[in-house]
Amino acid sequence: MNILILGNASDAHAAHIKNALTQAGATVDYLDTSLFPKQLQVSWQPDTQLGYLTLPDAIELNIQDIHSVFWRNFFGVYVTDFKDPRQKQVAYNDSMSTLRTLMQGSSTKWINSWQAYQFHKEKPLQLSKAKEIGVTIPATLISNNPQQVTQFCQTHKTVIFKPVYGGAHTQFVTEAHLEPQRLNMTLSLSPVTIQEYIPGTNIRSYVIGDAVYAAEIRSPSVDFREDLEAELIPIELPDSIQKQCLAIAKAFMLEWTAIDWRMKSTGEYVFLEANPSPMFIHFEHQTGFPITDTLVKLLMS
Repeated sequence: MNILILGNASDAHAAHIKNALTQAGATVDYLDTSLFPKQLQVSWQPDTQLGYLTLPDAIELNIQDIHSVFWRNFFGVYVTDFKDPRQKQVAYNDSMSTLRTLMQGSSTKWINSWQAYQFHKEKPLQLSKAKEIGVTIPATLISNNPQQVTQFCQTHKTVIFKPVYGGAHTQFVTEAHLEPQRLNMTLSLSPVTIQEYIPGTNIRSYVIGDAVYAAEIRSPSVDFREDLEAELIPIELPDSIQKQCLAIAKAFMLEWTAIDWRMKSTGEYVFLEANPSPMFIHFEHQTGFPITDTLVKLLMS
């Protein structure tokens, strides 16, 4: 059974899954897209649905023989410099189009898919979709309008902010952030996501196929990802929230994901985010949940 891991050996999670799949009897290789098109070769025939992938070590795979791909890291493509920047753009577009075809045009099972990856990048849309399927979300504003941002902050007792796309940790909004000159300058550079702060308990749940694992994360940080000493306590989610976890995964086109919640003192769960390629090794070690084994079974099924 041929399985690929999107990424390379420099990532601990990619190496961990490769080792686990190999021990389970699969033939596993890395698909490092940063090596395309210089060292990685792709061929595809739309009329016959036949295609081939030649890896840097000269291993040639029939695309139809690739059972599944584990999406760990997507590095885009690396196109060498051209004297004419327009030629470089054409080469980049051609390379990306070929990769997207590989990801979407074959019968290979991707965990997770290109569509899920694209959807995750639109985090405001992710929140909207969660609300649409009946999941509770925080009051949220995405804006670069200083008046709208100021009004939102005046409406809610405590407010946090974070990038719209991601890439930085969550912070509390302070009076200094709302100083008119600073706010105008900041919002002229890019919009921001601001949300009402939900006091309560951090909960992370992992969905792998039909399995749901969850733990309470005890940390004083507003963003627990900053806290290397955070304590993880395995918990059993209420049936209604387990169903919401599965519904979120389905709505977001995810075969596997980590979903972050805030549980209020009333017991109400508020959805924060779902990640299509989450880290999990530390979580697994602390909780004992069989995340690796469940992922291996999903990839080999």
